Amino acid sequence: MSLLRMISELVRSEVRFVLIGGLAARLHGSPRITEDLDVCYDVSEDNRQLLAELLARWHAYPRGVEPGLPFIVDAKAIEVTPVMTLTTDLGDIDLFDVVEGVGGYDQVLKASVEVVTGDLRFHALDLPGLLKAKRAAGRPKDLDQIPELEALIKLRRKRR
Repeated sequence: MSLLRMISELVRSEVRFVLIGGLAARLHGSPRITEDLDVCYDVSEDNRQLLAELLARWHAYPRGVEPGLPFIVDAKAIEVTPVMTLTTDLGDIDLFDVVEGVGGYDQVLKASVEVVTGDLRFHALDLPGLLKAKRAAGRPKDLDQIPELEALIKLRRKRR
């Protein structure tokens, strides 16, 4: 599994997305390890098509579904599925058309920071956005991360 390779291929395929979830938190200093890539994507038809083509190349398949069942990942499947949890040749990816507590792609993009690593440029949800998303999700694993995100925000404020 290579989360960085997945990000690289998303960027090179010109998919419009914002990194959210555990890896975004890690980029802001969280020590937690994550096993998957969580992204919020632009729901426009052309972007869904780019995303579908990339997922097909990665042999994407619904996570937790018995192997061998028919599954076609195309722009229509992405359109009608607000949250897709997939396993691929490169690792697991979760796709969101809306991030609870933040909004759709446009709002998530506004609440993001640009990340530059090597020759890659992409956006990741900022700390306040991650905090809103974790609170809105309300799952125990998300709620557990709230004190950590709050501490990172306080640390950033002190540095200014």
